[in-house]
Amino acid sequence: MYRITLENLKALSKSYPAELLQALVRTAEKNDRRMYLVGGTVRDCLLGLVSHDLDLAVSGDVFKTARNLQGELGGGTLVDLSGPDDEAIRVVWQGEQIDLSAFRAETQSIEEDLCLRDFTINAMAVDFLALVGDIQHPALLDPTGGLADLQEGRVRHCPGAFVADPVRMLRGYRLCATLGFHLEEGTKAAITRRAPLVMNVAAERICYELKLIFDSPRTAYTLQDMAETGLLRQLLPELYRGEGVEQPEFHHLDVLEHCFLALRKIETIIAQPDRFFPGHGEEIAGYLGEERVARCLKWAALMHDIGKPETKEIRADKDGRVTFYNHDEVGRELFKQFADRSKWSKADTDLVGGLIAMHMHPFHLCNVQREGDVSKRAALKLCRRAENALTGLFLLAMSDSLASSGEKKPEGMEEELVTLFDTVRKIYDENIAPVLNGPRLLTGKDLIQECNLVPGPLFSEIMDELETARVEGHVVDRNSAFNWVNEFLQERNRQGKPG
Repeated sequence: MYRITLENLKALSKSYPAELLQALVRTAEKNDRRMYLVGGTVRDCLLGLVSHDLDLAVSGDVFKTARNLQGELGGGTLVDLSGPDDEAIRVVWQGEQIDLSAFRAETQSIEEDLCLRDFTINAMAVDFLALVGDIQHPALLDPTGGLADLQEGRVRHCPGAFVADPVRMLRGYRLCATLGFHLEEGTKAAITRRAPLVMNVAAERICYELKLIFDSPRTAYTLQDMAETGLLRQLLPELYRGEGVEQPEFHHLDVLEHCFLALRKIETIIAQPDRFFPGHGEEIAGYLGEERVARCLKWAALMHDIGKPETKEIRADKDGRVTFYNHDEVGRELFKQFADRSKWSKADTDLVGGLIAMHMHPFHLCNVQREGDVSKRAALKLCRRAENALTGLFLLAMSDSLASSGEKKPEGMEEELVTLFDTVRKIYDENIAPVLNGPRLLTGKDLIQECNLVPGPLFSEIMDELETARVEGHVVDRNSAFNWVNEFLQERNRQGKPG
């Protein structure tokens, strides 16, 4: 998959502006600093990947070095990245990020510094002046055997890495997910021993690593690996409440394993949408290309049934049948608690929570579809609630169905979902979109002046029902809209409701 070669390191000079590299050289030479290209930048260069950050380890005062670099560049912003045990500063200049760090834990050499890093593939360095100079083959400093691990696609931790910073356990899985690598067995064993330490890590740092895992195409595989070491159990206790919770005959797995399988299925659907929704591949691919959509869909698939353990009942009045009434709404609230604890953005929380709350709706409409045509009113109700996530809702429902193979599962469930999606999309395009995107026939001002109504909650009810009447074809112009409002109000009066 990767062509790993030391010659790739020399390509660094093509990845960054010459003005920046020359400024770094002058900074190192004028201040007699040893400067080394380190960490992820070296790793990515060796792999032939484009590195978006320039990571450098510097001997001596790193803050003074950063200020000198700022002077050489004639500008730039300094951002202190120091932690409790290390000094680091970022120089941001014309869209480029240069991270400068001092040798860790007051070590005296770059080799000692490298041994204190997280993983061997991130513990390699090259003398910066030699790299950008005339030396054809600059020496690779590799005290922990990182190059061999890189060539084998192996992620192996450095001694003491997880005790020094527990988030590195999660970072190891992130590297596997994004690079297509595997964890070394000794590293797995170390994570199994140290997994509880991850709860001491700031929520924002955990959120960042999980985001990168869920943005990768190997999310399901990676989470299954995390489950084997117990790390995932620490991070997602809401999910693990479904362990051992048996389900009715529609399903063949307990709640926890069903959620894991739904995640695997949604990842497959995301990769090949036209295979599951024939004729809609291009449309769905465009939807999935929007920022955060695919990531949020994966979260929704993984967490869609977390409300089941809390709502499970064995109903004596239904011959001992197991039910999970309202598990979708309860699931949304449980997910929101998780998202708040994890410092999620409101936009992502609302999108995933909304999908969880609605994930049963397509199945309810499939029941209606078996008895006859799906009405325009029903399609409008679904579209209103789903808003921009309508496509995502059907992808989630498909993953849910594919993850269920119980003996009482209705035959052709996936085909029914495709038919329903086709029907709803057709109604939307032909009947709903023209109404939603066109001018209103009546406004609130019309209701006040022509119908003698007082502004209040009734206005919203009238406007929503009038919109439905237009979608159904009962109202086509302004006159028929006024007639409809008068009939609506008369019916309310007959029922004794305030008008």
